[in-house]
Amino acid sequence: MKKLKSIPHFKNEVEEDKFWATHDSSEYVDWSKTKKGLFPNLKPTSKAISIRFPVAVLNRLQTIARRKNVPYQSLIKTFVDREIRKELYS
Repeated sequence: MKKLKSIPHFKNEVEEDKFWATHDSSEYVDWSKTKKGLFPNLKPTSKAISIRFPVAVLNRLQTIARRKNVPYQSLIKTFVDREIRKELYS
């Protein structure tokens, strides 16, 4: 069995996200010893907002979503998250 590295302490989630985006967790965690967890009482961590899109943009988003067979609102969240991560981590 290989020796595992110590997981560093992080100042915040952004720092932790940056670390795990560039490191292999198998060097820090023995995944063979993990157990499946159940969290039946978790509350949703999302918040509803209202945002206006030009009709043409919304139509293009819906076209892409249909091609990918995903709900268009999920696609929007994915796109926004991707761009936020680029801004934060590059």
